[in-house]
Amino acid sequence: MENRSLFKGHIVDIVARRIYGGELSIVDGKIGSIKECEVDENSPYYMPGFIDSHVHIESSMMTPVEFARIAVRHGTIGAVCDPHEIANVMGSAGIELMLDLSKLADFRFVFGMPSCVPSCSKEIETSGFVLGPEEVDNFMKRDDIYFLAEMMNFPGVIAKDPEVMAKIASSKAAGKPIDGHAPGLVGTDRSKYAEAGISTDHECTTIETGRAAVNSGMIVQIREGSAAKDYAALSPLIAEAPGMVMLCTDDCHPNDFVRGHIDRIVRRAISDGYDIMDILTAACLTPVKHYSIPTGLLQVGDPADFIVVTDLSEHFRVIKSYINGEKVYSSKGQYTASRILERSVRVQRDLVLHMINNFNASPISEEDIARITTKEEDIIVASDGSLFTKHEKGPVDDSVQKMVVLDRYTKGAKPKVAYIKGFGLTKGAVAQSIAHDCHNIVAVGSDDRELVKVVNRVIEMKGGVAVSDGTIMEDLPLPIAGIISPLCGHELAFRCTLLQEVIESAGCKFHSPFITLAFMCLPVIPELKLTDKGLFDSVNFQFI
Repeated sequence: MENRSLFKGHIVDIVARRIYGGELSIVDGKIGSIKECEVDENSPYYMPGFIDSHVHIESSMMTPVEFARIAVRHGTIGAVCDPHEIANVMGSAGIELMLDLSKLADFRFVFGMPSCVPSCSKEIETSGFVLGPEEVDNFMKRDDIYFLAEMMNFPGVIAKDPEVMAKIASSKAAGKPIDGHAPGLVGTDRSKYAEAGISTDHECTTIETGRAAVNSGMIVQIREGSAAKDYAALSPLIAEAPGMVMLCTDDCHPNDFVRGHIDRIVRRAISDGYDIMDILTAACLTPVKHYSIPTGLLQVGDPADFIVVTDLSEHFRVIKSYINGEKVYSSKGQYTASRILERSVRVQRDLVLHMINNFNASPISEEDIARITTKEEDIIVASDGSLFTKHEKGPVDDSVQKMVVLDRYTKGAKPKVAYIKGFGLTKGAVAQSIAHDCHNIVAVGSDDRELVKVVNRVIEMKGGVAVSDGTIMEDLPLPIAGIISPLCGHELAFRCTLLQEVIESAGCKFHSPFITLAFMCLPVIPELKLTDKGLFDSVNFQFI
């Protein structure tokens, strides 16, 4: 028996770049027909759903099912996902877990195969697993892997490192796109990187690097996440090269995610006066075409994946979201389709019973992190809204705190210590097992006693976040691989708000201190980072 539904309103056709009054029918989960007709000016607008063109689900601390449940309320109906966070911890088993969970959600997830696990060699940082060319080749042959995820080893690409080139060759042989990661790359090096077959970059942070990427034939993913915010610098590309731009969040913390997603970037672009069709090309059309996402674009015969919005002003609201013709979100009454909610609850329950992890760290003492300071230290300088750091030399004064990184995978490992400026902690400390990309324990604190306290709490939880302001300690266990929680998204957002309040009480004023802290270990983003092996100069690619 045919299952048929009718919808009437303003049709936003981003393929033909026109908006018109019409009536569309859904037949057995697909767009059966679209007929032009007169509609009331107050009628809702029907349009393709938003796509996050580059995201690490693990950074939301949610499972894929819970991520989908939150995303659809913002009009996001698909995401291009790189599971390299959990792959660094759990290897292939972590990737399989994310793939299996994603298939339980009414959502258009497309996953890539992580290209750099770990992001650098084992001599630079310790990861839970190493995935080489053979593992990459095996995954790239699968139908549920859509692309080779961000190639962070851009020096290896430029130098044509054999292992790097073997991974790229596997993706080319499978006929799948290759994602990039090349912070600050311009000129000849940018051209060499693009010529290797790499087609996107989400690490452009200036209009100069963005234009360099576009000129080399690469699509720029304008990132507006919790910590890295590049829209202000890169938004002119929406008008200059609308077909060469996509929108993404990369890393989105729970308390930001529940408030908004790609819809927030779209509203901002509308407010800034960019052409609505150029904006929606970046938000909806280009990622679908580039990654061959099996979703609809509101064309006859497409899967009936679309959203309903109040209008196309900067104040638009998402009224409903549909996947395969099924309502998965409604702003009136029902929070989400009951089957998504039921699946989410069931998945969370099952994960509690079968959680995977890889955590062997031993408790530390104050003696382990004691250090005699010199008159001139190499200091990491962190800043709000950026994953980049600066390298400063100078004395350890009141503006500088101690930073600790501890290998979580090796029992009895000793922590590495350095100094960091920018977090502003005047008391207390913060520690977490979210530390890109290897997810060792990273901590910053005002004194050794507080540092030891929060680090050992993370070890006791076998992964999570712990914050102290010297009086109060708040924590959040992350029992799934030390980076994901089985809690629902809004509970996570509430818990993260409590963590934020304590770290603010300790003196930190960053908007997203936890995501910023997580990137203080990533050696492929300049200028100076601390890994479990020591202080690393990311510009000259060597230890100090």
